[in-house]
Formats: sequence, C-alpha cells, structure tokens
Amino acid sequence: MDTPFMRPLRDIDTAALQADFAGVDAWIFDLDNTLYSPEMRLFSQIEARMTAYVQRLLDVDATEADRLRAHYWREHGTTLAGLMAHHGIDPETYLAEVHDIDFTALTPEPALAQAIRALPGLKIIHTNADAAYAGRVLARRELGVFDAIHGIGEVGYHPKPDPRSFAAVLRAHGLDPTRCAMFEDDPRNLEVPFSLGMRTVLVGAGRHGPDELAEDHSHGSHVLWHTRDIVAFLPALAAALGAVASSQPNPSTAEADHEPH
Repeated sequence: MDTPFMRPLRDIDTAALQADFAGVDAWIFDLDNTLYSPEMRLFSQIEARMTAYVQRLLDVDATEADRLRAHYWREHGTTLAGLMAHHGIDPETYLAEVHDIDFTALTPEPALAQAIRALPGLKIIHTNADAAYAGRVLARRELGVFDAIHGIGEVGYHPKPDPRSFAAVLRAHGLDPTRCAMFEDDPRNLEVPFSLGMRTVLVGAGRHGPDELAEDHSHGSHVLWHTRDIVAFLPALAAALGAVASSQPNPSTAEADHEPH
C-alpha cells in the first residue's frame, strides 16, 4: 500500500527532505555501522568474540562456531537471541564479554553531533547491543546528544526486527510512529518501522545480518531514503528542516484560526 512518503532512492534533495520529514519530532538511530563507519571495524572485533564465546560454550571448533554465530543472527535477529532460545544463556554475561573490545578506532565527529542536536524533538538510540556498550561508543564519538538509549535489555531482549522491540521504544516515550524517523544499516530492520508509518533511512551499503548485499541489491519500497554518508546527509536534513522552521510565521502574530503544519 502506497504512502505519501514512498519515493525512490535518491540523492540529497532539499525540497524532498523538507516534504518527507515535515512533522517528524522523534529521531531513532541504530548504533553499530550507522553512527560510525564499518571501516572503523568495531563489529569485526565483536564478531570474533562472539565466535569465541560460541566455541567455548558448545565445545565446537572455530569454523562451526562461526557458522552458528551467523546462523543465529540470520534466523533470530541476533546471535544472542539464538543462544538464548537454543541454549538458555545469561544475556548480561554474554554481552559484557563480546563488547569487551578496543574502542580506539572511534574518533569524535563534531559535525554529526551538531546535525543531530539541530533536529527538532527527541533523539533516541535503539540498538540490539546493550546500553552500556552504546554509551561507550557515543562517548568516543562525542555524540552526547541523545535523550535516551534503548539497548537490548530495555526492550525485553527482543531484537530488531521483532515488532516487540520497536513497540517497546514507542511505548516508553508515548511516540506516534507517523512522527518518527528511523536510521538503520540493515534494511530488514526498517520493514516494521515503515509499516508503522515512520520515515525510513538506510545508512551505508546495507546488509542482512551477517550477509553482505550486492552493490545493485534492490532493498524494497520500505526503504524511503538511502545514504552512503550519514555525516553528509544529516547536516543537509537539519539545514532543510531549519529553513522550514525559520520561514514559519511567529505564533504570536498568526491568525487565531491558523492550523499548525
């Protein structure tokens, strides 16, 4: 079913940004490979620690452990969810172990922080990682601009793309999904937000969990916007919305029957 916001993937277009994101007052961001580049290779460290955990837990060789890590991620949304479903592991012990990594590759991104800060309304992290890890990533990136962090524990250990994960974030803040935008590096995790009426933005090349996608992969109509460079996209978006706000009449001088946009 078509929506007013369904458009093909395109380059940054100020007028289209203004039209598509008008009325959005809640900005929900994934974390890994979304608010930092995959080239910083944090997630490759995490994957190696996941594989080592599975190898030790199940007493299998590294090849089988890596296969299971990817299989559980593919089938359950995260490796953790698969391990909880099939092996009943303690999630907090697992999360502490796999996120015990070197963060020195992360660098501050002041332009990104400024652009996120300029967006009108709430700024929220929604990640399948844990909130403590997310806090460390944001601190290294100097992105102390978010109003809330929803890690996997805050959503009842229901990982994206499970609808319960998105529902928990919306419920926590009393959000209307039609006034939200979602930024993600995995297009599967944009299907539910799109169905709820959110504006959806795919960041980077896109991948389905552990599986890289072909350069010409068609992500589907649930991806409304696609940017390879969030550091360029968000300032353009913030500037476009700022231009709209500055052009609005002063409420004190507007006519009494004027309806807000």
